[in-house]
Amino acid sequence: MSRMTFNNFLNPIREQLLEVEKLMRSQADAHHSDLAAALHHLLDSGGKRIRPALALLTGGMLKADPNRLVILAAAIELLHTATLVHDDLIDGAFLRRGNATLNSRWSPAATVLTGDFIFARAARLAAETNSMSVMHLFADTLATIVSGEITQMFFGRGVVDLQHYEQRIYAKTASLFETAASSAAMLSLVKQPVVEQMRCYGYAVGMAFQIVDDVLDFIGEQVTMGKPVASDLRQGLITLPALYYWESFPDDRDMKAVLGGNHRGEEEMNRLIAGIRESGSIHKAMDTARQFVERGLQALKDMPDNLERRSLEHLARYIVDSQL
Repeated sequence: MSRMTFNNFLNPIREQLLEVEKLMRSQADAHHSDLAAALHHLLDSGGKRIRPALALLTGGMLKADPNRLVILAAAIELLHTATLVHDDLIDGAFLRRGNATLNSRWSPAATVLTGDFIFARAARLAAETNSMSVMHLFADTLATIVSGEITQMFFGRGVVDLQHYEQRIYAKTASLFETAASSAAMLSLVKQPVVEQMRCYGYAVGMAFQIVDDVLDFIGEQVTMGKPVASDLRQGLITLPALYYWESFPDDRDMKAVLGGNHRGEEEMNRLIAGIRESGSIHKAMDTARQFVERGLQALKDMPDNLERRSLEHLARYIVDSQL
């Protein structure tokens, strides 16, 4: 199969994505001009809009009302954007995707308030879908994301446990993918088993997406990622490649130092990163991501056979096939 690009499966929703972008940018209208500038800066800083694409494709496949889908997609992407604002502040990050973060330009207080504003506008849009089920799911997802961040902050360092890792990346990433797919199905007025199948699809694709992101954290270059290579490992957070490495090399001294919070210097860290890269753990992690993608594809097998479904299949495969 030839290497696909993200644009290959956007064709069914290209016009709707433009409407989503316009709606997101309008959310600071009639508010403080600095909020508008901040929101536009955040939306200009990149991102492939995978989450709104997932919502639009799911709803299109299941024949939901297009106008409500645009509102939903904008709400989901704004929720994602708000979490990034707070994440960057918590992490002390000054770059994201090679662009300056909001907290690199503003005070912590102003950054927090801007994130809060975007959360509020996202919630308002979720309410405008006129679906109580979507509103409940939206609120639950935000609680899941925040709870996951708190757990990571206080209990996540130096933990080598697959179940803990999966819970962490579910809260961080997969929960919002899950919400994008299942809430779009809710707006389609399909029966609950279909909503559940789309929830399974969103969950599986979201898990695969985060695993691939964790792989790229090890094999990418700092100049393109805008952050140090293996940045999670440097903070004591054990992602799947490092977890698999530890399973194979439980006596590695450098890994023991990281797990014990006794990381000693750049030479030891670079040696550990090189060991993980050369160990086969990267490929094992990618195999796990592909298994999640297959689970997602299985969830689509009984869905209507149309262009949107095929785009959802391509989206799932793109996550793992476009990176390595």
